[in-house]
Amino acid sequence: MSLKNQVILITGAGGGLGSTAAIALAKLGAHIILLDKNIPKLEIIYDQILEANAPEPIIYPFDLAGANENEYEELAQRIDEEYGALQGLLHSAVEFGGFRPYAQIMTKDWGHTMNVNLNAPFLLTRVLLPVLEKSEQASIVFTSDSSAREARAYSGAYGVSKVAMEGLASVLADELESGNKVRVNTLVPGPIDSPLRKRAYPAEDKSKLPLMSSLDPVYAYLFSVQSVGVTGQIINASTFHL
Repeated sequence: MSLKNQVILITGAGGGLGSTAAIALAKLGAHIILLDKNIPKLEIIYDQILEANAPEPIIYPFDLAGANENEYEELAQRIDEEYGALQGLLHSAVEFGGFRPYAQIMTKDWGHTMNVNLNAPFLLTRVLLPVLEKSEQASIVFTSDSSAREARAYSGAYGVSKVAMEGLASVLADELESGNKVRVNTLVPGPIDSPLRKRAYPAEDKSKLPLMSSLDPVYAYLFSVQSVGVTGQIINASTFHL
């Protein structure tokens, strides 16, 4: 599963799953673009990748919710100029404000969650698509949530955004399938010992949950040649096996 000479951009790279993916893919030889608004967290991941003797990553500070369209376009242009092509895009950034009744959702909270979880993946994918299509094969991976997919009560803007994001991924996969170059899949991590899980279920016994590193083989599969031809799928990490 070597990813040598592959360039992969990861959003939310300073977060739990984003940083896990960044380190796992870098260890396989990928050049990682670490994108997040939290620079100190990015610097920690940067150092960890170097300590693993992996290719030196690039830190790209970026506020997905606050950036305007021109800044998204500039990001795509800089990647195109630096690398000439992009082989992977992992949407791992997430906004979760907690569970609450529908009637208590504030408009600003709804808008912010939608911006991070839905609008940003749409816009970032759109501006990067021409750069991805310059590769012989490229992979786009969206990150969803098993509980949100069921549209459960109190999941609020987070739940709605994940349902909509899966629809976005499905539409995009269908549009790109005939080109046979860019594959689009959705990863459902399942219950896992992540920072988001800790916020969502603080009383849960996390010792019984899989570690975030258990996702390493799934990330490797989704961005390696092993998944070429696999598109429009929802990959559940809990049941994943090669």
